[in-house]
Amino acid sequence: MFFLPFQYEQPIFRPPSEAQSLILQVTSGCSWNKCSFCEMYSSKLFKLKPFTKIKTEIKSISELGVKINKVFLADGDAMVLSSIKLLQILKEINNNLLKVRRISIYAKPSDFNSKTISELKELKENGLDLAYVGVESGDDELLKNINKGETYKSTIKGLLKAKEAGIKLSVMILNGLGGKELSKQHANNSAKLINEIQPEYLSTLVLSMPYGEQHFKKRYIESFTMLNKLELISEMERFLSKTNLKQTVFRSDHASNYLVLKGVLGKEKEQLLSKIKNVLKNPGFANLREEWERGL
Repeated sequence: MFFLPFQYEQPIFRPPSEAQSLILQVTSGCSWNKCSFCEMYSSKLFKLKPFTKIKTEIKSISELGVKINKVFLADGDAMVLSSIKLLQILKEINNNLLKVRRISIYAKPSDFNSKTISELKELKENGLDLAYVGVESGDDELLKNINKGETYKSTIKGLLKAKEAGIKLSVMILNGLGGKELSKQHANNSAKLINEIQPEYLSTLVLSMPYGEQHFKKRYIESFTMLNKLELISEMERFLSKTNLKQTVFRSDHASNYLVLKGVLGKEKEQLLSKIKNVLKNPGFANLREEWERGL
């Protein structure tokens, strides 16, 4: 670790895999910030950071003389910036932080849809390697209920556009998001969406409610009944069973997950499903996550 010669506008978030990356805050908050399940940026108004300030921060990092291998562009969906502004930032990084080998970003499908293929390819050529996208679900009814601002079709269109440009994708699905009412269609349609995208990375998190269940229900359009632990794992079984992936690195090991699952889909699909089935057949585990990490 080293001392950063600038301050972040808190709170700030980054994907777990960016723990060793330089977090460069090029926007503050989330440009959409309306999803019923998300409270990450509820305390912040979305705004762009002036390029002059970003340039100064990059320059100050370069003067420290430390080796920076990876850079993550924050906040919530920095990909919403215009291609011109993103290119300015990417070129500034490349000109000053010469050891950087990967630049990544949070993005929405609509961020890709708002840019041309040639613009996306130019971003890729200038170092934008990986985009983290919380698609949450592939079910249109559920996407409407959570006020995601995306549809199955808009998500497919945007993410396939990114892939065509050569930008790798790390996609996230939210386990339990549809409650008992929409669990089956959430699992089925999410798998269908993932099959069409064939992302390089896929992860699942469990729905959390930092302000409580009633607060979430007020923001959710239809009725909602929470899934218990075994129902969440059963939904995961349905989701994974419906996937047809060629070479996607899969992780379900976030702190919110009750059952830790890691593998490559599809070659390890049956192995992962077997683990899930064993747990569902033996529901007496006091703490599924702790027991599974001990290999039981």
